[in-house]
This record gives sequence, structure tokens and C-alpha cells, in this order.
Amino acid sequence: MSTGGTPRSLPSSGQKSLQDISHPLSAEEAVRSCSPDILNTNSTGEKDLSLPNGTPVDTSSPASSSSLLNRLQLDDDLDGETRDLFVTVDDPKKHVSTMETYITYRVCTKTSRTEFDLPEYSVRRRYQDFDWLRNKLEDSQPTHLIPPLPEKFVMKGVVDRFSEEFVETRRKALDKFLKRVADHPVLSFNEHFNAFLSAKDLNKRQGLALLTKMGESVKYVTGGYKLRMRPVEFAAMSEYLDVFTQKLGTLDRIAQRIIKEQSEYLMELREYGPVYSSWASFEGELHEPLEGVAGCVSNCSSALDELTEDMSEEFLPVLREYVLYIESMKNVLKKRDQVQAEYETKLEAVVFREDKKTPVPTDVEKCQDRVECFNADLKADWDRWQNNKRQDFRQLLMGMADKNIQYYEKCLAAWESLILQLQDKQEAKCETN
Repeated sequence: MSTGGTPRSLPSSGQKSLQDISHPLSAEEAVRSCSPDILNTNSTGEKDLSLPNGTPVDTSSPASSSSLLNRLQLDDDLDGETRDLFVTVDDPKKHVSTMETYITYRVCTKTSRTEFDLPEYSVRRRYQDFDWLRNKLEDSQPTHLIPPLPEKFVMKGVVDRFSEEFVETRRKALDKFLKRVADHPVLSFNEHFNAFLSAKDLNKRQGLALLTKMGESVKYVTGGYKLRMRPVEFAAMSEYLDVFTQKLGTLDRIAQRIIKEQSEYLMELREYGPVYSSWASFEGELHEPLEGVAGCVSNCSSALDELTEDMSEEFLPVLREYVLYIESMKNVLKKRDQVQAEYETKLEAVVFREDKKTPVPTDVEKCQDRVECFNADLKADWDRWQNNKRQDFRQLLMGMADKNIQYYEKCLAAWESLILQLQDKQEAKCETN
């Protein structure tokens, strides 16, 4: 089998019955990676490395939180893996033409890999270029979990997709997407990823190339077929994803209500403070304490504004990213089941044939290898996803706790300062008398 640019491939284990297939989710077998090319060739048997406009790829063109959070991040950083590919997304720019208005982002790459002609690249990409890349990865690496992209469509009149806040939120999501791909031991070697990072121009296009998904291009004779023995590990994965989806949905709904209530409270505070300033202008002895109260309310308003903004821009995007991640994982599980269903169907046809002496057909053995390949890759990606999830939510929750502590500390400090000032004022007045 072709390696398709991946660093390793899973050797065929030879002829086995379905019952004898050992799934790498068991503790006895080490995780193995296999070539994804078993399902990604076109009708001519050649790989498609064309850009979205149909032209061949030319890769020769150049291109906190608290200290506790930092320590946690260093402790969890990819289990000490050595990186040789660094990618960042920054510098969003708005482009206006007679036909459309869109945003592009700068993609900077630094690498020591020999697959790249140069050590550094800098190119500009728009959202649909990222979408092209993800579709290509999904098409050419069907046994792997492809990280999600932020959702493309937004409700007109509700979110301004050209606003600074929206563009920055999308930039962060696109940056995370590329970093996840770059950190993956198989996806990062994909030829389309190389083209995305190094090809000079992807903007001149007539439209996205037609991409065929594995579930659509591979026609199985298994309509309505129920798996005879789906491994319990994969059933447990599916159940976990269902429960996780429910929990994230509940958190998202409650968080949005909290943000809404905090925003309403913030509006009240902004009206509340100036009342004391207005009142102070009519008072003599009360002028200073009233102005002090107005200042405290203003400080509390600023602190609440920061807390609400952090929840909107940091907390909610992580929840929604993992909702999309779950959809991607479910798609991979579905593809795995399709491959197993195809294998079981062909195996049963062999079992019930009249000529028992004829060797097992080669296509059955290939299907068996594909099942093993899917199991190994899915197990490896599941473990990697769980590790990323643990790190992401650990940092997210610690950051949320840190932001709440900072909010209450700022409010407390403002009121304590006012109390001390009033006490000193009172003591000085008493001494004078």
C-alpha cells in the first residue's frame, strides 16, 4: 500500500476471521498508525493534488492568564513531543471588490521538514481556503479525525461578520484548527496541507473543486445492514459523545443566559453610578463620599464588562468548537461502521458459499485490513482528542476561575479604598475638632 506522505503504515496482518480481529482499544495491543490511502485514490488510481481552481500545486514559492495556568500548559504540552512545524494565523485584512467583500488571514509557517522547499512561508488565505483544506483532509484521510472549522454562516442582522470582534474570534479558531493539524502525526504530513501552507496563490478560483466523501463515493451493498459484532469500545465512544453533547448544550444555554443577565446588569450599573455624581453636585459635606460611590460603581462596571467579554470570547467558543468536534468524531465512527459492515457482508458471502476449498478472496482480506486500519487510527485519534480536551477544559475552567477572582478583587478593592478614605477623612475631622 502507498504511504501517501504519512510517516508510517500499518502492515497487513494477513487472513483472519472477524472474531479474531484484535481492536487496538484493548489494553493488550499498542496503537498503530496505518496508511490512509486505501480509500483516497481517484478513478485513475492517482492522487489529486490540484488546488481549488484545478491547477497543479507549485510549492516552490516562499512564503494569561496566571502563572499557574502557564505551568499547567507546560506540563501538558503534547507529552513532550518534539515539534518541527510551527503555524500561526494572524493579520486579518478586509478586501472589497465589485463582486464580493471578504476577509483574508496571514498564515505563517516555520519548519525544518524536508518535505518543504523552504524553512519559512507566509501566505494569505480566506475562510473558503481553510474549508478546501479540511475537505481535502477528510477526503484523503478518512480513517482520521479532522479538527473542525468555525461555522461559516452567521445570521444576518444578528452578527456582523466583518466586525472586529467576530473576525478576531474566527482568527483564533482558524489558528487553532491549523495548529491541531500541524501537531497531528499523520495529518501534518498530508500533501494538501503542505500545499495550503506553501503554495503562493489560492485566490484565483472558479469555485471549489468537487470533493467526494468516502461515505458517498464508496457504495456498499449493506443497506440497512446491522453490524453483527460492533466492538463494545466503539459503542462506548458513541454513548460518551451523546452524553457530552447534552452537557455542552446545557452549559452553552446557561452561559448565554448569564451573559444576557450580566449585560443587562451592566447597563443598570452604568446608569446607577452617574446618579451619585449628579447628586454630589447639590451637596456640600456629602459631595466627596457620593463621588466616591460613583467611582466605585464605575470600577465595578468596568470589571463586569471585562468578565462578560471574556465569557463571550473565550468560554463560549471552546464549547462550540467541541460540539463541532463531536460531529466530526461521529462521522468517523460512522465510516468505521460502514467499513466493518462491508467486511462482514463479504465474509458472510464466503462462509455460505458452496465451494469451501477455494481460498478467501483478496478483497475480503483487504476489507479486513481496512477494518484494522480504521480501528488503529480511530483509537489513536480518540486518545489524542481526549488529551486535547483535558488540556483545553482544564485551562478554560482555570481561566474562568481566575477571571472571576479578578472581578471580585477589583470590586472589593474599590469599595475598601472608599471606606478607608472616608475613615481617614472622619478621623482627621475629629482630630481637628
